[in-house]
Amino acid sequence: MIDSSHWVLNLQCDDRPGIVHRVTGAIADAQGNITELQQFSSTDTGRFFMRVQVQSGFDRSVFENAVAPIAGSLGATWHLDYVGRRRRTLILASKAGHCLNDLLYRQRAGLLPIAVAKIMANHDVLEDLASFYSVPFESHVVLPETKDAFEAKVLDTVAEYDIELVVLARYMQILSPRLCEALAGRAINIHHSFLPGFKGANPYRQAHARGVKIIGATAHFVTEDLDEGPIIEQNVGRTDHADTVPALVAKGQELESRTLTEAVRLYAEHRVFLDDRRTVIFR
Repeated sequence: MIDSSHWVLNLQCDDRPGIVHRVTGAIADAQGNITELQQFSSTDTGRFFMRVQVQSGFDRSVFENAVAPIAGSLGATWHLDYVGRRRRTLILASKAGHCLNDLLYRQRAGLLPIAVAKIMANHDVLEDLASFYSVPFESHVVLPETKDAFEAKVLDTVAEYDIELVVLARYMQILSPRLCEALAGRAINIHHSFLPGFKGANPYRQAHARGVKIIGATAHFVTEDLDEGPIIEQNVGRTDHADTVPALVAKGQELESRTLTEAVRLYAEHRVFLDDRRTVIFR
């Protein structure tokens, strides 16, 4: 639920002394009460990251006028939002429904601050699931000769609904470099492995054949480098020699759903910052 008196401010800039003092001082001057504050200085990139929640009765313009001069003098990029506002989301899917179902269930239950505007898929098998949750659904055949047209529709949808987040919920197509660039920093994918791991077809069969003792899942930002984008969330689970391939699939799908949903929550709550090829996560 949106609380119009509760704000979240994200700020990042080159690191230097006194940033926290200046930002919190401005908040105090505006009669704001800090309810949560996290910060991090990256020794790898020399960047400073800050997330702060503020409770106050002031208008948005009051907060913006208090922060803008400081952000300008720091050369900082910053973003102000209401705590709890649902982020406008587009989901891309194929045939597997476990991740999609978890996202839609948690959205409906109020456990995930997203508003799914549409589901776009390259198969129609998940249409009934989308209908159950009353979410618009489109399916398009995606072949080499139709891929460009489908990706153009994705970008049109992003523009039409002012989409803030695109989630690949086991969407089994490789995005073109053009689409990756257009969605940079706002598209999240789930990979069926604790990266690096088994790639290609039938990863669970490969894992079974190798007798793995741990399986996992990785949620990461989408980039042109396949499955190598900055990592947001990872989980692992134990297995043993008695697990069959179907048992591995079941365990893996539970991990995938949990991992992707958590990554989406972190992003939707403004808790994820990009720091070159890594992420800074404020939990």
